[in-house]
Amino acid sequence: MGSYWGASRIHRKGFSVLASGAFAEFGSRSVIAPPVRIKGVNRIAVGSGVFVDSRCRLHVEGDGKHVAIEIGDGASIGSHAMLTAVKSIRIGKRVAFGHNVYVSDHSHGFAELDVPVVDQELTKVRPVEVGDGAWLGQNVVVLPGVRIGRGAVIGANSVVNIDVPDGGLAVGAPARLISVRSADDGAAHRAPLVGS
Repeated sequence: MGSYWGASRIHRKGFSVLASGAFAEFGSRSVIAPPVRIKGVNRIAVGSGVFVDSRCRLHVEGDGKHVAIEIGDGASIGSHAMLTAVKSIRIGKRVAFGHNVYVSDHSHGFAELDVPVVDQELTKVRPVEVGDGAWLGQNVVVLPGVRIGRGAVIGANSVVNIDVPDGGLAVGAPARLISVRSADDGAAHRAPLVGS
């Protein structure tokens, strides 16, 4: 078993070294584990010490020149994650994603009944930001225009369509803020429920 893991690690590192020159930036000690699907690689910046697990998809739409997906130093992206951007997805330093996390800064239009949704214009293009040290559990979906604060935690299977403050804990589909950790004492304080 040891030889399998050793060979796998060498394969991942070799792939990362070969692919690194195509990115807008690719920091030292970063690893992207194949197989992976990447579109718009020249508009993706990867910091140092980043790990992107296998079967992820990094997808940039359009021909712009600016960086559309930025993954900060020390971030860890679980397998089967998808980051899809037109304008801007910013993942902070030391962010952790569980498996199968989906983050998008846009939606597909669906107004025209006779046109397949996949062929309709992209809409609601708004930047997404995930602050340093945040943790997104398995199967989380982050919708366009959302800001997830520094050190925030998003529970598994949540659909985030609201901003989550620094230290916030949000769960559910749609997500709701249930507590906020205080920087002063580290304690969690229950958030008021919407409508109360």
